Amino acid sequence: MSDQAAEAHTDDHGDDHHGSIGTYIAVFVALCVLTGASFFTYTDAWRNVLSKEAGWTFMMAVSCCKALLVILFFMHLKYEASWKYVLTIPAGLMSIFLVLMLVPDVGFRTNNGIYQYSKERWRDAATPDWVKADQGAEHDAAHGSGDDHADDH
Repeated sequence: MSDQAAEAHTDDHGDDHHGSIGTYIAVFVALCVLTGASFFTYTDAWRNVLSKEAGWTFMMAVSCCKALLVILFFMHLKYEASWKYVLTIPAGLMSIFLVLMLVPDVGFRTNNGIYQYSKERWRDAATPDWVKADQGAEHDAAHGSGDDHADDH
């Protein structure tokens, strides 16, 4: 192999192709800054200025940015061939489709003013644990604690 062919071969598949140590350090610093930004939403300064929903939205956007950086640089997808789109675009569309199809099911689980359970479905539905705990506390308050009755038996 001639020197020119060897140089061309190293240029095509050299270390620069997958980023340098400086690139990885820059991505690491960006991830640290983004993590700090997501923790900022828990501070009193954030709560006094914006709502909790805005905090969740901001935190989800930061999380998506962090995931994108990890996927592109540390998983080396930035340097992959175009076939990565054949795998990711259909999977992304399917995940969006599933979320959109399941949202109405979650919204229509109880009486929300638009859709109501039938009487049979209410009868067969499981009682949530928090309702059972409230009912148990009401029962204990109405009948006294169980320890008082233990002496009677």
